[in-house]
Amino acid sequence: MEFLLTTLVMTVTPGTGVLYTVSAGLSRGPRASVVAAVGCTLGIVPHMLAAITGLAALLHTSALAFQTLKYLGVAYLLFMAWKTLRDRSALTADRDDAPRSSFRVIVDAVLLNLLNPKLTLFFFAFLPQFVPDGHPHAVLRMLELSGYFMLLTFVVFAAYGRFAAAMRDHVIARPAVVTWLRRVFAGAFAALGAKLALS
Repeated sequence: MEFLLTTLVMTVTPGTGVLYTVSAGLSRGPRASVVAAVGCTLGIVPHMLAAITGLAALLHTSALAFQTLKYLGVAYLLFMAWKTLRDRSALTADRDDAPRSSFRVIVDAVLLNLLNPKLTLFFFAFLPQFVPDGHPHAVLRMLELSGYFMLLTFVVFAAYGRFAAAMRDHVIARPAVVTWLRRVFAGAFAALGAKLALS
């Protein structure tokens, strides 16, 4: 349950994948938003595999290297909190009713996540919190948790996109609400960093 709740906090935090899915929903409707969510979820796989491979090697070779990586993860999560708090950008989407193939939408979404190095760092910072020291099947455990993460990512992104598609004719900027949400997300990143540092 703790893993699922933490994953939910991470997936609902607006990032490039969420913005792409919301933009697809606002500009091209509900079907495009779901297709974009599929593409963003597939784009997680290379980062997940890279992180699991590296973590598995560290778990079996060097406790010092693993601790160093853990504190780099802490620094990354605190950086994300600071960046989220300072972000003042607004979500905008130009209405675009030109048809686009599902393949093109998925390719764009996969590339968006594939070219986002923060995802690999996220997995390095995130997975160790839920794999106990000396776990006999650490790699399988990380694959299982990553599968849950991907499933929840798809569900959350698709929900964002479908909501955006439903509101595409009624989009109203609410700066106060956006500011409040950013503060909540920044606080969540900072709390996760503190938890990792103390674990």
